Amino acid sequence: MQEEVLASIEASSARRWTGIGMLATVGALVIYVALASPPQIGWQIFLIVVGGGAFWQAHRMWHSTQDRIELTQSELRTSSGQVICKVEDVETVDRGVFAFKPSNGFIIKTRTPGSFDWFPGLWWRIGRRIGIGGVTAAAETKFMSEMMSAMLAQRG
Repeated sequence: MQEEVLASIEASSARRWTGIGMLATVGALVIYVALASPPQIGWQIFLIVVGGGAFWQAHRMWHSTQDRIELTQSELRTSSGQVICKVEDVETVDRGVFAFKPSNGFIIKTRTPGSFDWFPGLWWRIGRRIGIGGVTAAAETKFMSEMMSAMLAQRG
């Protein structure tokens, strides 16, 4: 039996296309500069690698932002079933101005470290820190962070 979803976050269409478009534009411009007015061979290779990296990031963002993040009573997960973290493992939730967080998002600190995960535009995890947000709507992420904070306060 599926748990009830208390809050969900998904990438807004306009922000998604803007993010992907900007990354693809950067990739195209950097590769154009490398080929149209070739600098020394070392710099040309560097520029082509950077341009390819920007295209790769745009591709990753395209796929990752097709998913959505869901909060249930017991876990934070993606709609495809990947568990981001268990609610019982959450130590703090921070939406502060000076927090190292994604755009329109929040940061979660867990008790136990997890593996490195990166889904551009939606969420990332490095050790005990999880960043939620990016090309998501601010209202959705604010609601989810407040729900998680309330769950933490209720837990004691």
